[in-house]
Amino acid sequence: MTERTPEEGVPPIPANSLPVKTGSGLALLDGLVVLDLTTSIAGPYGAQLLGDMGATVIKIERPGSGDDARAWGPPFLDGESLWFQSVNRNKRSVTLDYASERGHPVLARLVEKADVILVNLVSRAQRKLGVDHGTLSKINPTLIHVSITGFGLTGTRADKPCYDLIAEGYSGVMDMTGERENPPQKVGSPAADLLAGQDAAMAAMGAVISRGRTGKGCAIDVSMAESMTRFMAPRLLPYLGSGELLRRSGGRDSVIAIYQVFDTADEPLTLGLGNDGIWQRFWGVMGDPDYAARPEYASNPKRRTHRAAIVEKIAGLLRAQPRDYWLKRFEEAKVPAGPLQRLDQVAQDAEFHARGLLYACERDGVQIPQVGLGIAFDGASEGCAPPPRLGQDTDAILSGWLNMTEDEIRAMRSDRII
Repeated sequence: MTERTPEEGVPPIPANSLPVKTGSGLALLDGLVVLDLTTSIAGPYGAQLLGDMGATVIKIERPGSGDDARAWGPPFLDGESLWFQSVNRNKRSVTLDYASERGHPVLARLVEKADVILVNLVSRAQRKLGVDHGTLSKINPTLIHVSITGFGLTGTRADKPCYDLIAEGYSGVMDMTGERENPPQKVGSPAADLLAGQDAAMAAMGAVISRGRTGKGCAIDVSMAESMTRFMAPRLLPYLGSGELLRRSGGRDSVIAIYQVFDTADEPLTLGLGNDGIWQRFWGVMGDPDYAARPEYASNPKRRTHRAAIVEKIAGLLRAQPRDYWLKRFEEAKVPAGPLQRLDQVAQDAEFHARGLLYACERDGVQIPQVGLGIAFDGASEGCAPPPRLGQDTDAILSGWLNMTEDEIRAMRSDRII
């Protein structure tokens, strides 16, 4: 595809230089039908993961406005939010007001054909709208019902609204992120959303396997706050087992003695000296093997005791040369180290490109950027149907799947049910 010429004063769009992905992709979940009733990030991301692996995903959206995330911007591309486009590939969009008297029976007919349904409404709202497990399992007893909420379907917080920010606050991750002298920081990506979405996809696949043995459906309860708190297990367990309360320190308090960011003569780098062999190889690179052999530094616990002095010495040495000089030498010695890439540098990362992680889907002559699944199955990964326009598949699904006539569809659209 020919790159579009940017307008004067408008920066070029990096997506235009990405390779365009074509092909059918994975078929691991071929034949699995997923109804995605969710909005925002967590649920749509979980459904996208299932779609990436070959499931047929039908995204059910509100007529007129659709998924909340469609409006999250700027930036927008081709008239749609790039946040929305980041978690909605490999889906079909159907608009349906399933809260209405005439719309819910249509949803029920789709549920009859579905294997998995994802919802992200609190328990009270699920029951009110008739999309809770108890209601839908009567329509389809083998249905796998996946609920993604802020705090789960039970407990005193069950009906509390939640976003990623709120879940991160509950989990402790914000208190551990940033510098001690500065306020707590949110993680730079919607971590609780993405973790909960991944949990939803993983749980759904596990339930599909179980159903193959038992013939029974399943009610899955995913809590964003709990998914995010599980992410904190390597921090939370040491407190639970020792009583030692750690706070944010700019990432300089790892259980690994030397595991942090260091400045060089130009750009910063990351460095992880995770075992005795790496420790020795590092000091070989630095030309001081005797320092590595000092008995007071013979083990990771001993090095942690002397961390401040070691960090000060390493920091002084690394500032003598530019980052690329050190990274080349560390790579040769198999010492774990790397750059701190900005988003524009990530977008240009040659290895990510070579492995197919960054690509574009073409839609109506526009290249929609995507960050891929990042998992290969026998050398192959996901295909890419671009994120759907709102309701673009409504007629095809209602006529092809539910045998509705053109007159019936026209009447429902006239009454704003679809």
